Amino acid sequence: MSTATSTLPSFDAGEAVAFRPTAPTDFASAGLNQALVESLVMKFLLGIGVSSGRKIAEELGLPFGPFPEFLRGLKAQQLVTYTDTAAANDYYFSLTDAGRSRARGYMEECAYVGTAPVPFADYVGAISAQSIAREQPKEADLRRAFSDLLVSEEMFGVLGPAINSGKGLFLYGYPGNGKTSIAERITRCYGSTVWIPRTILVEGQILKLFDPANHEPLEHQRSGLLRNDDLDNRWIQIRRPTIVAGGELTMEALEIYYDTDNKICEAPLQMKSNNGTFLIDDFGRQRMAPIELLNRWIVPLEKRYDFLRLPNGKQIRVPFDQLILFSTNLEPKDLVDEAFLRRIPYKINAADPTEAMYRRMIEIFAPKLGFDEIDEQAVDYLIAQHYRRVNRPFRCCQPRDLLLQVRNYCIYNDLPLELKPEYFDFAAGNYFTVL
Repeated sequence: MSTATSTLPSFDAGEAVAFRPTAPTDFASAGLNQALVESLVMKFLLGIGVSSGRKIAEELGLPFGPFPEFLRGLKAQQLVTYTDTAAANDYYFSLTDAGRSRARGYMEECAYVGTAPVPFADYVGAISAQSIAREQPKEADLRRAFSDLLVSEEMFGVLGPAINSGKGLFLYGYPGNGKTSIAERITRCYGSTVWIPRTILVEGQILKLFDPANHEPLEHQRSGLLRNDDLDNRWIQIRRPTIVAGGELTMEALEIYYDTDNKICEAPLQMKSNNGTFLIDDFGRQRMAPIELLNRWIVPLEKRYDFLRLPNGKQIRVPFDQLILFSTNLEPKDLVDEAFLRRIPYKINAADPTEAMYRRMIEIFAPKLGFDEIDEQAVDYLIAQHYRRVNRPFRCCQPRDLLLQVRNYCIYNDLPLELKPEYFDFAAGNYFTVL
């Protein structure tokens, strides 16, 4: 499939969130040629049987304007036929025998059916328009993003400049000190939403970008009989993505995946995380050596773009516009050499909480879990008996985990939700058995 010339969707020159893809006027301005539109229309009709022209346009995410003439052309070629009249000078269409034969041929070439793709050049322009580099979060943005998480002032002082830089950072420290929680909230410091295409047309290949498992969409009214907006419905507005990959991450997940059965490509994780953050959690626990994974990011971290290979062998240059985070329980210097650490300018230690922070976390979590009152003597007993006596360090996850155990104990035994020393003994006995 070849591409026609397209016009980059217009956007305001102000904040990145002002980007708003506007509907094309015809197929050419959408960057689509007649052959591609024909294949999408006929594959859709092959699956659904009968559809109105407006429903076809809605399925492709395109305005209805150019479809009447286009569908008349398919009828003149005896590929589709009218089955009934529809509202507002529209008709219902179905495939003829010749049309079904051609549609099956299209399905063998590529089984994708759905929203028409957006040209790759338009996608690149959209990434630039909504770049995190355009955002410069301040302290107020940081405190808003972390409002539901207890973070020390020292951590705020280091995190702020690191997030503002838009470059990679290491979060390291003992397990349970909130490294993943911190990373997941960093995205909130930037503008709240971005627009991405559902699919992209690049070098004749259809590349699926929108991923319901990793992208949280904001619903908008689709085009219909009474269109009341001028949005290009091939795009979808999502919350700035935060994609997390842990010990299951493989090198294959960082390359374009090609479905050989359906002849469709799917974007890799770093491409799905553009305009957001990409967290590599439990760094050092992946099946490949840490240096192998880190070498994959040398060029993207330096140049802010990545190279990906399509199934036809062509390489494309893709924007690398995200804050990449490495979260690890190990010392960064034990994982990689100094040359690579230089490319990740910020290394932030998620330190153990102080006793005051630990007590404050109990005060925060207890009401959320149904405890109406906090017995300070019971908390004193917990700290003295299960921390100071055995020289056990505090961890950020422990107040919530221990309170959950107390809550479950009370519910099971039909007891009032209270914090008592003997309840904490039960919870600590379970929780710290092998710690």
